[in-house]
Amino acid sequence: MKAMKILVSSLGGLLACATAAYAHHSFAMFEMSKNVTYEGVVLEYNWENPHTHIIIKVPAGHDKETVGTWDVEGGAVNIMAKQGWNRATFKPGDPIKVVGHPMKDGSKGVSLFYVIMPDGKRLYHDIARPNADGSAPPPSANGQ
Repeated sequence: MKAMKILVSSLGGLLACATAAYAHHSFAMFEMSKNVTYEGVVLEYNWENPHTHIIIKVPAGHDKETVGTWDVEGGAVNIMAKQGWNRATFKPGDPIKVVGHPMKDGSKGVSLFYVIMPDGKRLYHDIARPNADGSAPPPSANGQ
């Protein structure tokens, strides 16, 4: 009977972890069909797991919808590294142009699609590339 309780508890714990992990990787809070360009200055660049983050400030004089301080969420370090990113890609004060998917609720969060570097090179969040017309590809079956 004791072994059965341990088994049930263990399975319950695994199920809870799996559910949390699945929910964490959802992009449902972002407007994935909408691409917005944010042009400003890097305030912070956090090269850490589970997600990299670029905190940027878009000054007045740009599209009023994009003015302010934004938290741009990228992928895990290993995913970003495979796309050419590293811990020194940005430093505070660097100019930045981000194309991303805004939060559906209008808060100052963005899911990174790609960054356009000063030389025109694009660094992507993941293997997703824009369609020929520049629009975001449709989300895959697994929600990413």
